Amino acid sequence: MTTHFLGDTAVLLGRSLRHVARSPDTIITTAVMPIAFMLLFVYVFGGAIDTGSGAYVDYLLPGILLITIASGISYTAYRLFLDMQSGVFERFQSMPIARSSVLWAHVLTSMVANLVSVVVVVLVAVLMGFRSGAGLQAWLAVAGILGLFTLALTWIAVIAGLSASSVEGASAFSYPIIFLPFISSAFVLTDSMPGPVRAFAENQPVTPIVDTVRDLVTQQPVSSDIWVALGWCLGILVVAYGLAMASYRRKVA
Repeated sequence: MTTHFLGDTAVLLGRSLRHVARSPDTIITTAVMPIAFMLLFVYVFGGAIDTGSGAYVDYLLPGILLITIASGISYTAYRLFLDMQSGVFERFQSMPIARSSVLWAHVLTSMVANLVSVVVVVLVAVLMGFRSGAGLQAWLAVAGILGLFTLALTWIAVIAGLSASSVEGASAFSYPIIFLPFISSAFVLTDSMPGPVRAFAENQPVTPIVDTVRDLVTQQPVSSDIWVALGWCLGILVVAYGLAMASYRRKVA
């Protein structure tokens, strides 16, 4: 059964990746907005924002990476919605394939596409002056946290793709997620925020994730935020996966 599932997922993953390869504009579009934010904040607002020592682009990049991922998952919901509307899912159900492999193919496609977008954004940040002396272990930890964050958000995208009644609705769910980094430590220190805003910023999932990634890439001691970040990611992943599978079973019943 496991071999059957893995083989079916691999075949469907190849199908989804070919679709992405034929329309690379989706990856370009995903990267354009975060890069625009990075240019705006570094070259326009950066001189007026006090984040302590170090280049502002170094402080800013972790939050920009989360925005990149949040932008990218909207395309997962979009592609899934189109498959649902086109009747592809019904054709797959008539074939001897593992049912969940259809969803996992879309999820893994999201992971690959977001990886490419994140790499593009990091390369632009390097051109803008981003530098890091972090070692391989730190970068692997960053990759793990961002990968877990991407996986968790992608399963939320699956719920949106299965539940939406229009293309716009399938993509619009990502807007609040994109907005969250703006009320976090991604762009400014939370100490500078008014009381209620600061309380929200310090107790939502983006801040511990951003702080942990920033500590890792800037070679700072990693605080207990790493456990909070992992807890948020795993909690969102478990809940989103359960709801997505329940929604999928209702759709194909």
